[in-house]
Amino acid sequence: MPSINKILEDLNLTSSKTKELFSSSTRDIEDLNVFRDSQSGVIFIDDYYVGDKIYEGGEYRENTSESNHSTPNDPQVEIDALRRFEDFKYLCENKNILDFGCGEGRFLEKIQHSASNVIGVELQQSFLDNLSRKDITSFDSLNYVDDESIDVIFLFHVFEHLPDPVNSLFEIKKKLKKGGIIVLEVPHANDFLLSHIKSEAFKKFTLWSQHLVLHTKKSITLMLDFANFQNITVKGVQRYPLSNHIHWIHAGKPGGHLKDLAEIDSKNLQKSYQESLEKINATDTIVAIGYK
Repeated sequence: MPSINKILEDLNLTSSKTKELFSSSTRDIEDLNVFRDSQSGVIFIDDYYVGDKIYEGGEYRENTSESNHSTPNDPQVEIDALRRFEDFKYLCENKNILDFGCGEGRFLEKIQHSASNVIGVELQQSFLDNLSRKDITSFDSLNYVDDESIDVIFLFHVFEHLPDPVNSLFEIKKKLKKGGIIVLEVPHANDFLLSHIKSEAFKKFTLWSQHLVLHTKKSITLMLDFANFQNITVKGVQRYPLSNHIHWIHAGKPGGHLKDLAEIDSKNLQKSYQESLEKINATDTIVAIGYK
């Protein structure tokens, strides 16, 4: 398996001349180097992978203050699922859908009545058991899915965890029908709090050993292009509202959108704030779509 550094070098997303140390630690590991490329802006961890077992057990999800990952009880899980349903329902109507790294399956639950068929792929056994109880077909490996059987495959905040992302794209592509669609949602390396506010507190919070690559629009496009996906589009999405950013700037902590400050948030404000951050390419999330 090639290292993340080698993969990025092969795509001209980093080099020995442009690779810079961004941090000597992540929030969960004291001595793990994180790099940032001065030209492409991609942020990455080289030659490190926590292994599948940590995902199978799911203990890392139990404490968001330590894991930087949504738990099933986190309100953001439902907020994200609703947004994704609204954004992608048009792609799913009467189609065969697969959510790769589906977690507990909130998106699949919402989209199953629009889609022809839904499948989840997930490593965590407790989530697989829960999906089975809800009569949602699920597997712990993509290998159980027939080639050229799926119309749309979603990866919501999963792609950044994969130790061999380019090869994974080729494997995922095999499962798509001709003309099938891949949708990738990933954290953005150019997040406003990193790129413009330069919040050290947020930097310490968001760098995590399980996030092997924080992508830019360029890096996600090049990977999809290398895997021969066509008609690639990438746009910014802002998951967290203005109240969350204000709280980071004021208190150096997450969760402003769950406190009294959340009263300022409205659909119109969130829409305008996302549009403003997209203009400066500084949303916290990017979404890429490609066609087989």
